[in-house]
Amino acid sequence: MFTKSITIIALLLCCFGVGFAQQPYFQQKISYKIEAQLLEKEKAIKGNLQLTYLNQSPDTLQFIWFHIWPNAYSGEQTALALQLEKDKELKKKIKKTEKGRMDSLAFSSMGKKLIATLDPQNPDIIKVMLAQPLLPGASTDIATPFYNKLPGYFSRSGESEGQFIATQWYPKPAVYDKDGWHQMPYLDMGEYYADFGSFDVSIQLPSDFMVGATGTLTNADELNIYRQSGKANHVNDIKNATKLPKPAAGMKTLRYTADSVHDFAWFAQRDFLVQYDTCQLASGKIIDVFTYYRPEDRKHWIKSVDHLKAGVRFYGNELGEYPHNSISAVQGPKNVNSGGMEYPMITLITVGEKNITEELEVAIVHEAGHNWLQGILATNERNYPWFDEGFNTYYQFKYEAQQKKNSVMGKSIPAGMKDLPADEFFNLLMQSLAQVPYVYAVDTHSADFDTKESYGITAYLKGAVWLYILQSRMGPDAFNKGMKDYYETWKFKHPTPYDFKKVMEKNAGFSLDDVFTLLQKQGKFI
Repeated sequence: MFTKSITIIALLLCCFGVGFAQQPYFQQKISYKIEAQLLEKEKAIKGNLQLTYLNQSPDTLQFIWFHIWPNAYSGEQTALALQLEKDKELKKKIKKTEKGRMDSLAFSSMGKKLIATLDPQNPDIIKVMLAQPLLPGASTDIATPFYNKLPGYFSRSGESEGQFIATQWYPKPAVYDKDGWHQMPYLDMGEYYADFGSFDVSIQLPSDFMVGATGTLTNADELNIYRQSGKANHVNDIKNATKLPKPAAGMKTLRYTADSVHDFAWFAQRDFLVQYDTCQLASGKIIDVFTYYRPEDRKHWIKSVDHLKAGVRFYGNELGEYPHNSISAVQGPKNVNSGGMEYPMITLITVGEKNITEELEVAIVHEAGHNWLQGILATNERNYPWFDEGFNTYYQFKYEAQQKKNSVMGKSIPAGMKDLPADEFFNLLMQSLAQVPYVYAVDTHSADFDTKESYGITAYLKGAVWLYILQSRMGPDAFNKGMKDYYETWKFKHPTPYDFKKVMEKNAGFSLDDVFTLLQKQGKFI
């Protein structure tokens, strides 16, 4: 997620918490088939889920925990509501916003009904008992219908002025790893942890809606229309936008497929403009690049595809090549609390009404980076928010230094700083950020922050400063080599901070205990 706390910090500028006893690594694999229907008037999604759960653990499973996160929006006593209650600005939103929920669940396997029990403390978590024990190496099929009444948009998912933001929208198994089950309620400050798998998703909705989604659109006619119209919009001037041909009345069904992703999100709206181009990667591979936005903001979004392509190339050079065949960004509702939210292969961009053009490039590049730092290196964001947000912010600032701009300082970059070489620009910025009066330790659990600002300042900024200290300790060459090694070793897996430490020490050639101990340090590093 791209947070406004990064820009707020402009005002401030004028023993390691993981166990070392490591069991053999494993991860579960899930194959999803979802048929969904958008019920526009009800502001809801009706669906049927079928999944195959492959148990690659050494343990026999008796049940599977599922996240049914739409229930987080159902009242004022959920973990989400109680977290927002701590923040004076955010708590107003949930009380004034239309509630959401998930119901009509009926879990079954091979036609046999499965017993499912809600967590007594969290209505957005449910335990599904299996028909028979699931042995190591075996798989089981589970199915259920579901009905998702979307909330008014205020925390990632919902409906806003005719735009449907379908995230956290289907029943989803929690992660089972060497530490056991990671069932968790949905939180606004605190993101995700999910297993990789494949998705086959069909979405039925009115024919005049446009959709941006995770995965590859398999409807060739619809895809060609998006490409042709989007290509014209990529080269046209601001005034001459190319809109999609008006479709016949009625409904359409769009089908998307995706492999090696841990989530599926989609966004639908009637009046989107689409912009499109291709991007050639270092290996010669060519991918599709799409952006979707509202016509009235075209003057700000006219370079959006170029920003997204720049992000793909930058992160590919810094960490490793982008593995999927497309990447997209979609304009969401204006949101004062966040500039965007990442999902595999697609991101929602929610920059506000001020300084849109200046912030948009940074937000798009930051969110593009999350395809690497969480989409591919799928860390446990709930336990270690800094492990993706801090890392991604470090690279965001490195990108901005190359462009001689910075989101922290905005337009107030000190005189002469733009004349510095990119590495000196970056060093000066990071050394300045080290002086911010931080409170929390970097290694703070998401649920332990009191406000959105403290979450952002710690996970994003202090996390980025910590990674800069690691780079300084190792030296740029060893650090850069280590990060690429980390990416290649752990892509499409769930690395822990301990795993990261091992890779970086291998590339440094010496112990990094002193730097990793700083993860527990409260206040400033220096």
